[in-house]
Amino acid sequence: MNETMPKKLATRCIHAGELADAHGSPHTPIYNTTTFAFPSTAAILDVVEGRTEGSLYTRYGLNPSIKALEAKLASLEGAEAALVFASGMAAESALFLTHGREGIVCIGDAYGGTLELIGQQLPQLGIPTHLMLGNELDRLDALLAGGARLVFFETPSNPTLELFDIAAIAEQAHAHGALLAVDNTFASPVNQQPLALGADLVVHSATKYLGGHSDITAGALMGSKELLDAVWPWRKNLGQTPAPETAALLARSLRTLVVRVHHQNASALAIARAMEAHPRVARVLYPGLESFPGHALAKQQMAGFGGMLTIEIDGGGEAAAAAVDRFKLFAIAASLGGVESLATQPVTTTHHGLTPEERSRRGISDGMVRLSVGLEDSQDLIDDLTQALR
Repeated sequence: MNETMPKKLATRCIHAGELADAHGSPHTPIYNTTTFAFPSTAAILDVVEGRTEGSLYTRYGLNPSIKALEAKLASLEGAEAALVFASGMAAESALFLTHGREGIVCIGDAYGGTLELIGQQLPQLGIPTHLMLGNELDRLDALLAGGARLVFFETPSNPTLELFDIAAIAEQAHAHGALLAVDNTFASPVNQQPLALGADLVVHSATKYLGGHSDITAGALMGSKELLDAVWPWRKNLGQTPAPETAALLARSLRTLVVRVHHQNASALAIARAMEAHPRVARVLYPGLESFPGHALAKQQMAGFGGMLTIEIDGGGEAAAAAVDRFKLFAIAASLGGVESLATQPVTTTHHGLTPEERSRRGISDGMVRLSVGLEDSQDLIDDLTQALR
């Protein structure tokens, strides 16, 4: 991107990282080749040994389509560098294996796969892990003093939209020489900038808002070059790099990120207010509502409140399932962040693997329905919810 070009986020979404094309394409072409030729032994050694930037082998991520995407992703989070992965879980696993080997503290709710990885699989490798609820922050200092060197959380979290003070927890982690990694998937770079608030690393399931069209699976990790250089060998040797075609589709999607998220922010707020007034809805969890416990923090650290909300329907799991089954516009599906609106019950999908006791401990009830608000007209979505709850 030209250094004289305006650097507002919407501009960077379109122009950052793009490579000039000999034929005048405004976007980086898809380089779907697996390997790249060199004019001499000296030239290939310069790239292999890191003296010059260059394309080498796609599994390494040294591919023009992938590198252009990473430059764009870094720009969106205000990071020095970025790495793109085959999925969000691939990004998280590489992050944890690189920077969490001395101990990981996961705070609050998280995606079910993340909780399983941290709680069940990483301990099999001898990695100390600690799962804390959001109301147990008084335990953090002791865990960090005991040797944990990576703090991780989602904010807003999945599915309760719980918020955590990024700046305060970053200061606490840094006082013990630990790193803070924030999953920014629900907020997106449009609504929240964790690195600017003191986090060291930001991770995304790029399948969600960054991809935005439910047609790619990818992940992303942003931070300093030093921290990501340590992650790079894990990605390379675990085979976690996405295909160039996926990288090109993700770069395409990022060009509309700001307009998509702004629309989803507005629609989700309208829906949350309508559901808060509905007699069959016991509770609405959405950071933009004045009734939300973390509303003041949301206004402090977020530029927008996001396209995700969770409603709790009176009558428990059976009543929630009956309402979901009557949806006409909201599709019953896992995932989130796409142009189409989706509904899922955490008890049947994202947190199905947790025991009922653990879900209860985390405040995840059977009557909860998580809504991912798409780009449809907000009134049509409100009407769909209203008829389903009738």
